[in-house]
Amino acid sequence: MMDSLLMLVNIPGIDFGNDNPEDVSTTLQLLFLLTILSVAPGILILMTSFTRIIIVLSFVRTGLGTQSMPPNQVLVGLALFLTFFIMAPIFSEINETALQPYLDGEIGQEEAMDSAALPMKEFMAKHTREKDLALFYKYAEMEKPDSIAEIPLTSLIPAFAISELKTAFQIGFVIFIPFLIIDMVVASTLMAMGMMMLPPVMISLPFKILLFVLVDGWYLIIESLLLSF
Repeated sequence: MMDSLLMLVNIPGIDFGNDNPEDVSTTLQLLFLLTILSVAPGILILMTSFTRIIIVLSFVRTGLGTQSMPPNQVLVGLALFLTFFIMAPIFSEINETALQPYLDGEIGQEEAMDSAALPMKEFMAKHTREKDLALFYKYAEMEKPDSIAEIPLTSLIPAFAISELKTAFQIGFVIFIPFLIIDMVVASTLMAMGMMMLPPVMISLPFKILLFVLVDGWYLIIESLLLSF
């Protein structure tokens, strides 16, 4: 029965021994597309605003001391949609300058890739520290580029990633300060009252949540993240 189904459904095969150049080109394009899809999560994480957002949100949860609240799924989902919101202008530019002309047959695959990479390079270069980028240029012994378009992605992506990590940790440090003050006040009060056996975290947690709600913490965090880009 399986053989009958295979005979009815025409499934294209991957055959590198085919002498037809068009079939070989289609096969290579299919393999290239599958490769892009397999590394899409890495592209999303390291070439967009996702890294900074998810780290900052994780710092907020750690500072509150609420363990797994909000759940990881909520934080990742929020970070994902914030990434789509922030990157929407870049994605629109890629669609207009690269994807649509390629689908219409106006440009080739290589030109489409170059056109799509340029907006991403401009975004990453804007948020990459020169020191971080110079690190990879110095290691590879490459000359200083004259324009953003000349910066290779192999150097720009890791430089952008470590720049985002530093920025996210700086924001996380600022977030931790008010929560640390509450923990210190509660711990000092409990010691003064002789309640050294009572965990200060249990007492400080409601106060931290109350403070976070009163100042509309989620609004302030998201606003700060949006303004940082």
